[in-house]
Amino acid sequence: MEINRNQYFMIGIVLLALGIQFRLIDSVTLTTEASQFLAKRFAAKSAEPSDVPTAFVAAAAEQAQVAQKRTIKPPQWMGWALISMGGVLVLHSLAMPKPG
Repeated sequence: MEINRNQYFMIGIVLLALGIQFRLIDSVTLTTEASQFLAKRFAAKSAEPSDVPTAFVAAAAEQAQVAQKRTIKPPQWMGWALISMGGVLVLHSLAMPKPG
């Protein structure tokens, strides 16, 4: 599948908008449900049966961590990188021949 001018333009606009949004925010606080989802996906695997006390302590610590809402602080360079890529794609789409 070949990407045409309109698709390059749309991808560029989306990246520009994401970059501007990343530059405008300082941090994002996730909801409890999203925090639980991340904790389940990225938590360490459960311990072996011989480590029952350790596994119990790890599960209790995980529950305490899940109760908190997580805050994500994106790096400052990410917004600039997205704006730059979006600008290049928009300009590239304008330089391409029109479809048809």
